Amino acid sequence: MTVKPIPDCYHSVTPYLMIKGAAEAIDFYKRAFDAIEIFRLSQPSSQIGHAEIKIGDSSIMLADPCEQGAFSSPQSLGGSSVALYVSVEDVDAQFAQAVRAGAKEIKPGG
Repeated sequence: MTVKPIPDCYHSVTPYLMIKGAAEAIDFYKRAFDAIEIFRLSQPSSQIGHAEIKIGDSSIMLADPCEQGAFSSPQSLGGSSVALYVSVEDVDAQFAQAVRAGAKEIKPGG
């Protein structure tokens, strides 16, 4: 069996997010961006050890931060250096859906 260097369901780069409250983040991405949950590995503590979602044709991996890991959550850093650029057909409709799902408008458009 030959292993593909880039699996069919992935692009060359796949974001991996450490999010305190990863399960809640997955629920938000489902409501805001119609994300599809592909996989979830829950820990006995109910935290997520690893999960994968898809928004459109793009995969995103995420997990709750782990004390033994090298990555921190935005909450522990007081902010984040990561942003996700999401391309959609109807930006106004998608924006409204995301706000209804709990996203906050940071800078009103003009």
